Amino acid sequence: MQWYFIAALLTILTSSQGILTTLSQSNGGYSYDYATVPFLAEIFKLVVSTFFLWRECNSSSPPRMTTEWRTVRLFPIPSVIYLIHNNVQFSTLTYVDPSTYQIMGNLKIVTTGILFRLFMRRRLSTLQWMAIVLLAVGTTTSQVKGCGEASCDSLFSAPMQGYMLGLLSACLSALAGVYTEYLMKKNNDSLYWQNVQLYTFGSIFNMARLLLDDFRVGFENGPWWQRLLSGYTITTWIVVLNLGSTGLLVSWLMKYADNIVKVYSTSMAMLLTMVLSIFLFNFKPSVQVSFRTSSSSWG
Repeated sequence: MQWYFIAALLTILTSSQGILTTLSQSNGGYSYDYATVPFLAEIFKLVVSTFFLWRECNSSSPPRMTTEWRTVRLFPIPSVIYLIHNNVQFSTLTYVDPSTYQIMGNLKIVTTGILFRLFMRRRLSTLQWMAIVLLAVGTTTSQVKGCGEASCDSLFSAPMQGYMLGLLSACLSALAGVYTEYLMKKNNDSLYWQNVQLYTFGSIFNMARLLLDDFRVGFENGPWWQRLLSGYTITTWIVVLNLGSTGLLVSWLMKYADNIVKVYSTSMAMLLTMVLSIFLFNFKPSVQVSFRTSSSSWG
């Protein structure tokens, strides 16, 4: 399977992620517990990875699987980071529209470039650094509101909480991505064995988060497993499958390509997200947003 096919598929799934999450909302909020979505997505990824690992184990050439604790103990770290990131993502989309979320998500290219240099010891060319700086500037200017568009009481086109959460989401995504790539390429273990470890810890930590929420409110809504699917619609299930499938594709790119391919493929999702938002949510992009989206998608 060629990496560019995976990257193209990842672009489609990423562009629909924010849109589907917004469509799953009711009256500006979630009728379901959005913390259950990452949990079910982790279970989905774990089941799929376990199935393919089982097939490999029954093949003529069994896969390589490192079971030493000093290697296994590294996998909980990205699981915790992804847990926080997935929940921040849902919170962000209550403040900003899908197109703005997708644009802000491209800040992960900036943070990924910096982390690549610091932790992976990879040198980026001068042209790549210039592109990263322009990307950061472009993302900022795209959110400055023109006085002809609406009231000039606020400089930015969305609440400041949305931008802070979006920035946090981009940083967490980059950190988790770079660390996961390090784990995936640390040895020649089977991709599916590495995924099973990653998603097992991910499922455990997401379940712990649901249990912690129950303790925080004194179990007034009952234990989490009794309301696991409460408020779920077909759209919510599609969000779960989208999130799970995206994670599986990202792990493949981490193993056989790298983070730069991943973040640039997701940045291409901006243009598609903006076009779909215009038709689905009557989104009216400003001149800044239109220029920023087109230049980054084709640049």
